[in-house]
Amino acid sequence: MMNSLKTEKKPDIAEILSKGSGPGQGSKFLYRAVWLILAIAVVWAAVKWGTGKNNDKLEYKTETAQKGNLVVTVAATGTLQPTNQVDVGSELSGIIRTVEADYNDIVETGQVLARLDTVKLETQVRQYKASIESALAKVMQIKATVRETGNELARIRESRQLSGNRVPSRHDLDAALAAHERALADETAAKASVSQAKAMLKTFETDLSRTIIYSPINGIVLKRSIEPGQTVAASLQAPILFTIAEDLTRMQLSVDIDEADVGRLKDGQNAVFTVDGYPEITFPAKITQVRYGSKIVSGVVTYQTILDVANPDLLLRPGMTATVKVTVNEIENAVLVPNAALRYIPPIKEKEGSAKSGSIIAKLFPRPQRPLASKKEVSKADRKKSKVWTLKEGQAVEVPVTTGESDGIMTVITGPGVTPGMVLVVDTIRNGK
Repeated sequence: MMNSLKTEKKPDIAEILSKGSGPGQGSKFLYRAVWLILAIAVVWAAVKWGTGKNNDKLEYKTETAQKGNLVVTVAATGTLQPTNQVDVGSELSGIIRTVEADYNDIVETGQVLARLDTVKLETQVRQYKASIESALAKVMQIKATVRETGNELARIRESRQLSGNRVPSRHDLDAALAAHERALADETAAKASVSQAKAMLKTFETDLSRTIIYSPINGIVLKRSIEPGQTVAASLQAPILFTIAEDLTRMQLSVDIDEADVGRLKDGQNAVFTVDGYPEITFPAKITQVRYGSKIVSGVVTYQTILDVANPDLLLRPGMTATVKVTVNEIENAVLVPNAALRYIPPIKEKEGSAKSGSIIAKLFPRPQRPLASKKEVSKADRKKSKVWTLKEGQAVEVPVTTGESDGIMTVITGPGVTPGMVLVVDTIRNGK
């Protein structure tokens, strides 16, 4: 009987097992269970994140308005140059015999700087002196011929007059007249040869004097481009032998000013500059000329501006690069606010209702915060109108203002609304609890 019972239960268990363990049923169940757990975790994280976001607390970074002086400057870079710089060259070709000035030498007007070899020119001078003497002798010779032919012509005319124009013949008279005229022409040509020889002599004497290179100004030698024995070739252009600066105690600074700033510059405005050689020293300067001619460099229009610089200690040298700040305006006892306060825009606060009734999707994919007011195009009349934000009872409150000059860090407030010491918001800090 026991055996019969066991045999009857076996088919029931097998049937149950076969129904519950069909192909793929276990894996489907596990797959659904994993997704259900993930969905519960995502919902929990979203609710937790949304709650944490609502609990975030806004804090403000602030600075205070001040009362003080504002100096508005225009910055530029330029190069120091001598007020008068002269390049000394040679009009003659030849070999340098001596060099009598070196770098940094102080020279005076008329001082000898160098000498060229003069052997060839001295020979040519002697040659033309001899040519003049020869031409003068020729003139004397021809003058004697003129006198001789003149006397012969006078004798023939007298004889014809005494003989009633019968002897000598007319042919003899014409021949004597022609000989005298030829003698006069030869005399004129001989005198011209003398003048020509004298002119050539003068040319070579001038060239001989130019073999000595003199300083044209009082100054200091900046460059020397020759050595003794070097050949100078002055065929098409005079080679530069020396560069002399007239007076380095007075220099000029040439800077290029952008077209946006050139309208603020005027002659006589003060400036300061620094150079890399003496970064700890600030040198004064003054604008002497704002030139009307423009230059275009890399698509930027600039105008050359010249500043006068005093250099009594000779610390500054030609070619130094200077960083210049030109003072274009000075405002005293003005209300100043930091530029960061004018740029500040507070974030939009979320409404409580929308925060509470927001869907899980909205919490999972929140929209970025937008500023309180969108940027608008403003007219020229409204360009100086702006606003700042101050704190009242822990909340940012808008204050309309009218702005004036700025130095890039602080801005002048020209109208009411802001007083010295007023706390102004410059940034927002969000801290979550």
